[in-house]
Amino acid sequence: MRDPVDVSLSDSCPLSSIPFLDSRLETALRSKGFDSLFPVQAAVWHETIGPGSFERDLCINSPTGSGKTLAYALPIVQMLSTRTIKCLRALVVLPTRDLAVQVKEVFATLAPAVGLSVGLAVGQSSIADEISELITKPTMGIGVCDSDDFSQEIRSSVDILVATPGRLMDHINHTKGFTVEHLCYLVVDETDRLLREAYQSWLPTVLQLARSSTNSQFPFGDAINRPAFVFLKTVRSFGVERGFKGQPYPRLAKMVLSATLTQDPSKLAQLDLHHPLFLTTGKSRYQFPENLKSYKLVCTSNLKPLYLLALLGTLQGDKCIVFTSSVESNHRLCTLLNFFDDLQIKIKEYSRLQRQSVRSKTLRSFREGETQVLISSDAMTRGMDVEGVKNVINYDMPRFIKTYIHRAGRTARAGQSGRCFTLLRNDEVIRFKKLLQKADNESCAEYSVPSESIESLRTMYTTGGAEAIERGEVVVASLFRLLVAPSPVIRPHKVSQAPMLMHLTEVAPSPVIQRQKVSQAPMLETIVEEAGLEKEAATKVKTIYFLPVILSFVTYALMSRLPVV
Repeated sequence: MRDPVDVSLSDSCPLSSIPFLDSRLETALRSKGFDSLFPVQAAVWHETIGPGSFERDLCINSPTGSGKTLAYALPIVQMLSTRTIKCLRALVVLPTRDLAVQVKEVFATLAPAVGLSVGLAVGQSSIADEISELITKPTMGIGVCDSDDFSQEIRSSVDILVATPGRLMDHINHTKGFTVEHLCYLVVDETDRLLREAYQSWLPTVLQLARSSTNSQFPFGDAINRPAFVFLKTVRSFGVERGFKGQPYPRLAKMVLSATLTQDPSKLAQLDLHHPLFLTTGKSRYQFPENLKSYKLVCTSNLKPLYLLALLGTLQGDKCIVFTSSVESNHRLCTLLNFFDDLQIKIKEYSRLQRQSVRSKTLRSFREGETQVLISSDAMTRGMDVEGVKNVINYDMPRFIKTYIHRAGRTARAGQSGRCFTLLRNDEVIRFKKLLQKADNESCAEYSVPSESIESLRTMYTTGGAEAIERGEVVVASLFRLLVAPSPVIRPHKVSQAPMLMHLTEVAPSPVIQRQKVSQAPMLETIVEEAGLEKEAATKVKTIYFLPVILSFVTYALMSRLPVV
């Protein structure tokens, strides 16, 4: 850690020049369009493969989009390719389901080529379904009655497991036959986030279970365990490691990665790293992709939606991700943008409160180009890789430089060019400048949109609200309730479909609307402000918004006074 290795991002390394690369893996990589490795990937390969491999645990700090996933996936698959007994040897832990699914897909392109299997434990399916995929249970033969003998035959169905911490702990605590005692490689991706949150103490649990089985595995353990480590054919495989107090090899080798990885020893101490080697791509901890250009747009708060619409109009339908500061703001903005019928782009919402199936469908639509703009909360800031994202827009200024880096990192990936726009209020300009200074970056030019576009959108914006008011107060109440928490059935309707909304409200009020609480009043204030309604109209909206809540309290009070028959 005291002497970090600086990796240059300027040159890639052809596959034909990679030493010891299994020909089957080279074929698999070329079939996916890879003909070279990025500098970070090549650097990790040289530290993990060949004589003297894994002398030290690796800490990898490189910009977003520099290929960190393949950097650890390729050497792990290579090192496990000669295994003779199937058991869980490699564990990759990530903070979110979507990111874990993405990483599993990377492993799935490599592992089958050398006969390895990859499992996923993220809670995407029921735990029973996951158990059936992760554990092999032999059929009990006739006359076999000893359940203990039967349980000893339960084995892992996978060599590599990609998991989120919560579901990993579920399997450790409750799944019979699931064990990490044969673990050889531990990867902690997005380390700074995983260390910041406890996640049921998954890290000390895994380290303790792996450590407690070290002495019994090799070479002094039961003979049945020895073949599990035949693949470790380096010069050091049968030696005693330096600084390891005479404990036999192998140890649990670790790789920790992030685009914003800390070098603070006190924070990394809980990982129990062995002589860690720090691989970085520059002197600064916070780094941007080389081909990223940053811009800022300064506007007043009530005109931010109009500036966003004007900006989207100048991007000519390129793939774009718009980031907001909260799930509520994300939901409100997406609904608001979908009220504009004249937009020639398809906009969808992506947030952690959506069901996994909905998020997966939305992400697939965005990747395939059916959706051009994704309105996202920070659920998508970490690691998510979508090819062809040309622009990122910060609708709300991020509070921390880490957040800005991870948001901006959704574009300009894998050496491609990209742009990051940030919408700022006047009082945010100085704070934003100080934010960028933390990454030694002050080159953020001001971007302007045509004033004619803003005026045209302002007219459309205010006219839409006025037309809704003229249609009746019930319709206005329905529309603004939609902006707070729309029903999935009602959400797609536009302002022009107000009569249908009135019918839905009068006949069968949405259960989502009925659950609105008085505590959401500040959100309503923001909606009224962003919609640009006149004071009198806004008062009508608020009055009608709270009317169902008041009636509910009155009804409950009256019902509670009725005598019990």
